Amino acid sequence: MRGAVLAGGQASRFDGKAKGLEKVGAERIVDRVARAVEEATGSRPILIANAPHATAWCPGLQVVPDVLPGRGSLGGIYTAVTAGDGPVLVVAWDMPFVSVDLLQALVAGVNGYDVFLPESGGKRGLEPLCGVYGPACAGAIRGRLEQEDYRAIGFHESVRVGTLALAAVAGHGDPEMLFYNVNTAQELAEAEAMWQRRA
Repeated sequence: MRGAVLAGGQASRFDGKAKGLEKVGAERIVDRVARAVEEATGSRPILIANAPHATAWCPGLQVVPDVLPGRGSLGGIYTAVTAGDGPVLVVAWDMPFVSVDLLQALVAGVNGYDVFLPESGGKRGLEPLCGVYGPACAGAIRGRLEQEDYRAIGFHESVRVGTLALAAVAGHGDPEMLFYNVNTAQELAEAEAMWQRRA
């Protein structure tokens, strides 16, 4: 099982700053995510990033730019899938509370599926930026990208999708907190407050 940390996006709601480099609980979010992915997979993740200075962000992590730039998070997932052999655990770099045991559950549950995602309370009912993607996703995602369909779950009808039930996700923590992502300065402040309360 490979791992990939997605550091995409223009951070338009964060004044263009690299949001994963911000700190929550005195540690950079990207470092928390990379460590969790490494513990869950047993290998160092790659960092999917397009910024010119991305190679300086996380010494020790291989930086891989998007194969097809400008295609949003789905383009990042496609890059992660095609960057190596076998399935890959993909996690966005702005999720400070994602836990190792949740990621381990996703890794363990992928057998028999091309995509294995946790259910969430969000609008899609799934969290596509925290899941496992198998090799069969490459062609299905590429087809959607060529049609300019950049929805993160738009290709699901072409692959076998499995889910970790919301009740099972809740066994690893509050789903709203596990999948909390930092997109704005206000959300960063809220994440810090959440961290302090938990501590």
